[in-house]
Amino acid sequence: MAGETVNLVGEVMRFIDIGPRTAFSMAGLGFLGGVLSGFIGSGGAFVMTPGMMALGVPGIVAVSSNLAHKFGKAMVGARKHSKMGNVDLKLGVCMVVFLLLGVNLAVFLNEYIFNSMGKAGSNLYISIVFVVLLSYLAIFILRDIFQPVQKHGSVQREGLAKKLTKFNIPPMIYFKVANVRVSLWFVALIGILTGWLAGTVGVGGFIGVPAMIYILGIPTMVAAGTELFLAIFSGASGAFQYALNGFVDIRLVLLLYLGSLLGLYVGANATKMVSELQIKLVMAVVIGMSAISRAFAIPKYLVDTHMANLSEGVTTFLDLAAAITLYGGAIIGVIMIIHYIVRFKQGKRVDKQYVQGSEHQVRDSA
Repeated sequence: MAGETVNLVGEVMRFIDIGPRTAFSMAGLGFLGGVLSGFIGSGGAFVMTPGMMALGVPGIVAVSSNLAHKFGKAMVGARKHSKMGNVDLKLGVCMVVFLLLGVNLAVFLNEYIFNSMGKAGSNLYISIVFVVLLSYLAIFILRDIFQPVQKHGSVQREGLAKKLTKFNIPPMIYFKVANVRVSLWFVALIGILTGWLAGTVGVGGFIGVPAMIYILGIPTMVAAGTELFLAIFSGASGAFQYALNGFVDIRLVLLLYLGSLLGLYVGANATKMVSELQIKLVMAVVIGMSAISRAFAIPKYLVDTHMANLSEGVTTFLDLAAAITLYGGAIIGVIMIIHYIVRFKQGKRVDKQYVQGSEHQVRDSA
């Protein structure tokens, strides 16, 4: 079995050809993912992992390399958010143990599927997980954003978090920064699920952040910052375990770093200039487009695993549609962020001019 694993990994690595065009695409992918990660505490990997797969990188290698890149990037992002008071350290420490349990389970399953079904089976498994979870999340967030306004003009909806706080299942823990009191069991559940997703698809933040917001009732900014703190541990643990079997491609890691560190800085700073609604809008767009992209990719993997029969023209078209949808969604998300930043700065400039004008009027009247 060990010899078979080495041969499979060697076969996979030989097919990862990184020329100048691919290298530039990887760095650009890193920048897009970095902006999104810094902005919403996740988002990067559910663009970067499918993005690498669209460029021909096997799913398990994309996941493991992204986890390795995620480790260092998360340290930068968590430090930035910590300075802004967006990291609940107590919550993060409580979740880490459960997070690592989920990561270990995911790595075991991913490697088992790869060894038994090969590259195509691994890609299929990873893509199905992406489609199911991202679709659910996109719908959930959109429902929250466009929740019908009641007759009197106010949104009268009791959120899931408020309902869950009624269940006082001991031990109950109060988290000061997030200003919430919740059961440790809910924290454990989110930690395990986040870790499993991190080890399976290279990111847990796209479920961890919304789960902290909607289940634990944590403010969006604190959820984003705390998730980056957790990503340090899930990234390090997952990357180490995958690296033991040769699944981490250091070239991909370095190229992703090249673009993502700059993007992460831009995204983290942007959180100071936007509202929670705007963050949720970006999340919905990027998550929804990523889900559609992976759905387009699944038929090809079904053909490769001999579970379906499609013409080469159809699979080529679907591959192109998957790439366009994925990169288009990421670019739209970044454009939305830039638009919100510009509007914020324009508003500050107008306010400053108004204040200066008022001061001049006061002096003239005096």
